[in-house]
Amino acid sequence: MQSILQNIMESKHLINISVKIFLPIILGGAILFWMYRDFDFQTIGSVLLNEMDWTWMLLSFPFGITAQMFRGWRWRQTLEPLGLHPRVSTCTHAVFLSYAASLVVPRIGEFTRCGVLKRCDGISFTQALGTVVTERAVDSLVIMLIAVIAFLCQIPVFMTFFSQTGTSIESILSRFSWEGYVVTAICALAVLALVHILLRKMSIYNKVKATFSGIWQGVLSLRHINNVPLFIAYTAGIWGSYFLHYYLTFFCFDFTENLGPMCALVTFVVGSFAVLVPTPNGAGSWHFAVKTMLMLYGVVDHRALYFVLIVHSVQTVLVILLGIWAWVVLALMKRKAAAAVVPAQVLQQ
Repeated sequence: MQSILQNIMESKHLINISVKIFLPIILGGAILFWMYRDFDFQTIGSVLLNEMDWTWMLLSFPFGITAQMFRGWRWRQTLEPLGLHPRVSTCTHAVFLSYAASLVVPRIGEFTRCGVLKRCDGISFTQALGTVVTERAVDSLVIMLIAVIAFLCQIPVFMTFFSQTGTSIESILSRFSWEGYVVTAICALAVLALVHILLRKMSIYNKVKATFSGIWQGVLSLRHINNVPLFIAYTAGIWGSYFLHYYLTFFCFDFTENLGPMCALVTFVVGSFAVLVPTPNGAGSWHFAVKTMLMLYGVVDHRALYFVLIVHSVQTVLVILLGIWAWVVLALMKRKAAAAVVPAQVLQQ
């Protein structure tokens, strides 16, 4: 009887893992399939080779790297008030690896980087996870502030656009097919489902005394940060790098190079909210949101599809390469540390 119950529990656990892995992939794939169902993919090669300026794409790469490096440095700073002092290299490479891990299972990256610190530097997993929760809270406030500023600054632009073209909100909404409304509804429901799952898991999670203590200590850690200006500078570096990583790609295409930084900022904000939908790296939801906003700024439908597909794909490749690099470096660091332990044990004997 006990073995049967154990098999049932293992089966449920396997099903749960399978759902977490495959459902986000199916959701993102479904949105992408709907968006590109009539798209001529043979033209992508011509755009990549003949119409796209790769210089600007390459110039955007360093900012994609520095964004994650700033995050690693800031994370280490939030750990210090807890008496935890992991190596800087471990923190940065843990962040690199976490972003790549989230491509497989959305949101798993937060747990991945805490696990890396536990494995490589012996840092408490629960306390590290608490600081990650704190980081996410700070980033949420930052992106909401940026969103308010961006849309307030762009209200005159939208009003001018409406008055000069005779366009109204009703006419924009009328361009949406019923499939467009379905995709929007699915994205919204997915976000609500994610919030519900997180809240439910947190309520169970907090029943464990040690885990609750670790998270609470992490939340309180910001009150004891030694260098607040440095924390603010790291945060500005993170989001400034994210924005430049995205904005510089506008200059890769002749149909976006003249849209300006405010258009880039608005689409950047919308895209940042779209990745809340639990799909790998925001696949599908990000494409849909950014493409829709670019059309509002006058970019033709098929050109907007080019932009979101190429930019997202190339930047995802960068995330994968950084993840592979981090995995190799962390493995070498672990092996080097293990090799150093053996001579020390021999000397003690």
